[in-house]
Amino acid sequence: MSELDDLTTLVRAATPLLVIETVDEQRVIECFRHVIAQALHPLWRWTLTDGLQRLDFAAAGSVAPDATATLEAIRAQDERGIYLMFDFHGLLGYAMSLRQLREIVQRQRSAAHTIVLVGAKVELPDELEALSLRVPLALPDLKELAGILRGEAVAWQREQNRRIEVDNDAARTIVRNLLGLSAPDARRIVRKLIYADGALGPNDLPVLMQSKFELLNRSGLLHYEYATASFADIAGVARVREWVARRRAVFLAAAPDPVLDPPKGVLLLGVQGCGKSLAAKAIAGGFGVPLVRLDFGTLYDKYQGETEKNLREALTSTELLAPCVLWIDEIEKGLAGGGEDGGVSRRVLGYLLTWMAERKAKVFVVATANAVNELPAELLRKGRFDEIFFVDLPKESVRAEIFGMHLKRRKLDPAGFDLPTLAAASNGCSGAEIEQTIVSALYDAAGNGTPPDQATLLHALQQTRPLSVLMREQVDALRAWAQGRCVAAD
Repeated sequence: MSELDDLTTLVRAATPLLVIETVDEQRVIECFRHVIAQALHPLWRWTLTDGLQRLDFAAAGSVAPDATATLEAIRAQDERGIYLMFDFHGLLGYAMSLRQLREIVQRQRSAAHTIVLVGAKVELPDELEALSLRVPLALPDLKELAGILRGEAVAWQREQNRRIEVDNDAARTIVRNLLGLSAPDARRIVRKLIYADGALGPNDLPVLMQSKFELLNRSGLLHYEYATASFADIAGVARVREWVARRRAVFLAAAPDPVLDPPKGVLLLGVQGCGKSLAAKAIAGGFGVPLVRLDFGTLYDKYQGETEKNLREALTSTELLAPCVLWIDEIEKGLAGGGEDGGVSRRVLGYLLTWMAERKAKVFVVATANAVNELPAELLRKGRFDEIFFVDLPKESVRAEIFGMHLKRRKLDPAGFDLPTLAAASNGCSGAEIEQTIVSALYDAAGNGTPPDQATLLHALQQTRPLSVLMREQVDALRAWAQGRCVAAD
């Protein structure tokens, strides 16, 4: 592993102070056990409960956990050593401890030791941060994750005294989807899957992805959409459906196609309420992958640099969930700050565009927008998205289909209604407005104590003023702009 090679090189080079941020302490110990096989230096561990103890062979006694005594003991060692200090950084607020560690790191009356500060989040005083080197700890690879799964399966069989049922294809898929998790997190998820029903099969995959998302999204910046739609649930958007179907195999292929570039994403523009959100969910369903929604409103923070940091964390978490669809809803609201926000929206846009161009993970981006005039030109140029679709007001045949769908969802037989007449009477209505018209008609019928019928629906339509009427100028301008500039979704 390159991770072990890097650590070995740093130890051989007598790097004085390393910082490793992780909760997987056992993995750190195992990594350095491999390192000392090459570097041939004593390996020590310090914790507040056990003090300073030697790990590479059994040694009598230990140094008390007191910080001052520990650092004096390290300085007194003439032989170069590696010292794993777990959660020691919390004691560096004391001037004496800070001074002692600085002198050891700067090799003042001390051997060329390597101090390794380990913790979930290691924050150092400025004078020590300048002397440290932060080393990212690589996450388990496929081989290690497969070993975790086998080990947990064997442990369950031993405990339950019966064999576990394993679908080999599903088990391999489970291992692949555990990538991006630490060993403890992966072990917890595997145990959850095994102990649920004593089996590993295709039904475990949705549970795995939900559990993985919850672990990776501790910041709450992303939203996991558990119920993705299918194109069968949506009227219209036929061109989007065909576009996704042609690219599904390439997007999901295990190896990259030498001729075809993997699909990167689409931008869905359109009139409000015409089904852009449903189309985003259907794209995820069409690819057969999870859907993750990013709300730009949750990214923004009043402190300098925090907004950009939040975006980086969200996109990193999304990559670890790949293959998936990332849905950026109403993207214009997050990028339209101009110069009034101190340049934050411009920096967010710059980072987003760079990530979109350079990402290697199988993350398909679906961005939706209502106000095209608020979108920056850099986002619209060819190459940012594979295609820009315009989701227009539904035409008459699509409106009839929408009526049929919503009536059926409410346990009403569409055959009992004149759908073409309803479609003609709903000219200018969006899909969302048609649904609300049906809801209003059902309330009217319930209030009158009569079953809903054609007349009730037509009356509700007459009382409805669609957005295309209320905001005629804006809707007409948007539709005129889309002519010749975008691909019609239907």
